[in-house]
Amino acid sequence: MARRPLLLMIPGLTLAAFVLGCGDGRPQRLPVSGRVLIDGKPVEHGFVRVIPANDRPASGALGPDGRFTLTTFDPGDGCVAGKHPVTIIACELINPQSQRWHAPKQYGNPNTSKLEVDITGETDAMVIDLTWGEEEPFVEQFDEE
Repeated sequence: MARRPLLLMIPGLTLAAFVLGCGDGRPQRLPVSGRVLIDGKPVEHGFVRVIPANDRPASGALGPDGRFTLTTFDPGDGCVAGKHPVTIIACELINPQSQRWHAPKQYGNPNTSKLEVDITGETDAMVIDLTWGEEEPFVEQFDEE
């Protein structure tokens, strides 16, 4: 008789193990997309990177109208919730010796970008505003080696 209660518990334990094991083992992500603007105009070259302190960063390429969609593991899966530093590297390769910057280099470094996003839910309307300030768009030349 002691075996019968144990046998009755096996289906329940199996179901519990299945339910707990259904996740992909990755942190929960929220779908996030939006636009990057500089002085009110879209930044159409480069990419956005959101850097959670204890999770994998999310990134997204900038495209027409400055639009991006964040990806952490799988295309378009978003980013983990929370307040996170952001970097924007906005340049395009002109040729092997030069690239054009569409935003100041400071935005490409999490220590100098001064950008942060607060991801609290799914959104397709995030806006990241940049400014040239005293700087202007420029072309960076590389030394030939």
